[in-house]
Amino acid sequence: MKSVQIGLTLPQGWLDEFPTNNPHEQFLFSKNVALTAEKLGFDAGYVYDHFIPHPSDNRTETFFEAYTLLSAISSITSKLRIGQVVTCNSYRHPSLLAKMTSTLDAISNGRLEFGIGAGWFEYEYNSYGYKFDDPVTRIEQLDESLIIIKKMWQNQKSSFTGKHYSIKNAICNPKPIQKPHPTIMVGGAGKKLMKVAAKHATRYNHPFGTPDILGEKIKLLKENCKLIKRNYEEIENSVLLRVLVGKDNDDVKDIVSKLKKKNESIAEFIIRSKDSIALGTPDDVNEHLQQYLKIGINYFIVNFIGLSKSLEMLSLFSKKVRPSLK
Repeated sequence: MKSVQIGLTLPQGWLDEFPTNNPHEQFLFSKNVALTAEKLGFDAGYVYDHFIPHPSDNRTETFFEAYTLLSAISSITSKLRIGQVVTCNSYRHPSLLAKMTSTLDAISNGRLEFGIGAGWFEYEYNSYGYKFDDPVTRIEQLDESLIIIKKMWQNQKSSFTGKHYSIKNAICNPKPIQKPHPTIMVGGAGKKLMKVAAKHATRYNHPFGTPDILGEKIKLLKENCKLIKRNYEEIENSVLLRVLVGKDNDDVKDIVSKLKKKNESIAEFIIRSKDSIALGTPDDVNEHLQQYLKIGINYFIVNFIGLSKSLEMLSLFSKKVRPSLK
């Protein structure tokens, strides 16, 4: 089995993780988390590709755009890899995505982790004026997008005519630094998506799934690889997982209490999502993550809950949890 890698989501506004309401200070907080994570040896920093925060349709707080934020983070870090969980295919034409991602790989000196999915946030689509197609159509579009992106990453000129997209003699320079191309992480939970993952992914990512759910998805991924005669071992498995870790039980209770005071609706959302959050002491969190190791997960993308109240969480996880993940 491949060595375990740990990425984390950077503060962006998804779950009200900022300690201030000033937008520039909010960016500085994200910057601080990225630099701290790099110093502690985290493998990568990720952002969500959304325009508005979650979970409420009525939230109006800051939410930083994904690729703009990643460009800034890439210029202030040197080792931390950078990626998306995951790019919404519908929001950018694949030719533009090829150009953006190859540029980002060049800016970061080959540190891009390209995450992409078919999209799901219907309210956001409607709010921003994007057409929300049926799931089959969105997955067809994702498949065509990845064909185009890989062509443009590698060919001098690229042409493609599909059902949903087409390009003609498209030039994409600079090319990505990583060869033959950056990691392609296909993310999502749908069964039909697994066909796209089997065809294109070098990593599959499941958002907030339990070990039982992920076990079934990995089995399905293997079956789809077999159907197209692709070696399943070429794909690694990852999970996006919420984590709240404290020094001891009293520390955990204190962090949760502060979260409730700051934003009760977010705290309630976290509690409702308890099946997909590793919450507790380092031993508790380690026990939770060990369940994923047993089913073949070797890449964790951690969405830390409560960083605005305890940045110590990064160090605690790095020193007390990660060493046990083997």
